[in-house]
Amino acid sequence: MPETLSLFELNNLVRSALEQTFEGEYWIEAELAEARLASNGHFYVEFAEKDAAGRNFVAKARGTMWARTYNMLAPLFERATGERLRAGMKVRVLVTVAFHELYGYSLNVVNIDPAYTLGDMAQRRRDILAQLAKDGIADDNKQLPLPRLLKRIAVVSSATAAGFGDFCDQLMHNDYGLAFDVQLFPAVMQGANVEESVLAALEAIMLDAEAWDCVVIIRGGGATSDLSDFDTYSLAAAVAQMPLPVIVGIGHERDETVLDFVAHTRMKTPTAAAAFIIAHGAAELSALDDLNSRMTRMASLVIANHQQLLQRMATQLPRAFALTRERQERRLDAIAARIAAAPQRRVLEAGHCLLRVSERLRHATTSRLQTALLHLDAQAQRIAALDPALQIKRGYSLTYTPDGRLVRSVGTIVAGQEIVTRLSDGTLASVVK
Repeated sequence: MPETLSLFELNNLVRSALEQTFEGEYWIEAELAEARLASNGHFYVEFAEKDAAGRNFVAKARGTMWARTYNMLAPLFERATGERLRAGMKVRVLVTVAFHELYGYSLNVVNIDPAYTLGDMAQRRRDILAQLAKDGIADDNKQLPLPRLLKRIAVVSSATAAGFGDFCDQLMHNDYGLAFDVQLFPAVMQGANVEESVLAALEAIMLDAEAWDCVVIIRGGGATSDLSDFDTYSLAAAVAQMPLPVIVGIGHERDETVLDFVAHTRMKTPTAAAAFIIAHGAAELSALDDLNSRMTRMASLVIANHQQLLQRMATQLPRAFALTRERQERRLDAIAARIAAAPQRRVLEAGHCLLRVSERLRHATTSRLQTALLHLDAQAQRIAALDPALQIKRGYSLTYTPDGRLVRSVGTIVAGQEIVTRLSDGTLASVVK
């Protein structure tokens, strides 16, 4: 019979066996399913691995990075990757295997490889961009024409963010006196709710898209690690498919998110986004100034040409007036002569015209009367020839249904139906077979 042990004794044996079997250190690749920094400075995690489809967990293990190790490794990791250690991140860590009689199996982290995580983050961005390209929307926003005036600006940012204040201040105090209509659509710009909040703000802008010239998404300051919250397919797809040009200014000079690759215009910071909008307006203002100068020069040339024309006309006008007066006087004399001779000629012509009209009317009336009489005779003969009684006398007959309707086609009669046939000397009743 096997020896009976206490749970502590059994766990102690397990620990001894594990310590003898796993004496060294091991590099492992896993995802941080959970990550928590305790008040005592220790960093507790849960390592996990999923199947090839990425749906189901195939392995899990508790892990610990003791405070002294965490204080040494965490800053190095964040400087290298721009990210804090957090849940959902894939890591490559050097661990030792440990087993405690009370707490069970766990892994103690002694080192971490930032290059592995950095590569995974870049791969995730590449995967998102590849999916956008596959869906055919990666360049949709880039291809939108930028309005000549960027005056009505919808801003997606946090109301309390310093970046939003800097953005508005730079627009308001520009050197060109340009005026802008800026409205904030508030959103959470760091933390777990970034995706949901920014999507809601973009949707609110789309409901009244005609009221805006462009959309600006800005976030300044804050931890660089929070920028990974913007690296989602849903956010990238929403920005790519916005009906308005989207300008992004997220983070600092060295920062980069997937939105930078799908937005119409990518600026590094909120102030850089404001500078871009001001420069765009200044370019349009310069173009208007240039157009105004060209129009002024053209107007001066037109005025000068017309002044010269007026001067030439002033010298030619007296002579032209004299010639015109002479021609008009000769014309008036000719008209007066024609007017004097016109009444007698018109009376004579009118008398001849009346005689001709009278003769034509007499002949026309007689001809029309004879034609009408002949036409009436012909109509009377045709009507008499069509008289049904006369047709019946000639040997024709008419067939009716019992209700008095004339039968015009065999198709309107069915077998067994009564019909009445009218002849010249009476009627016959029949049954159709």
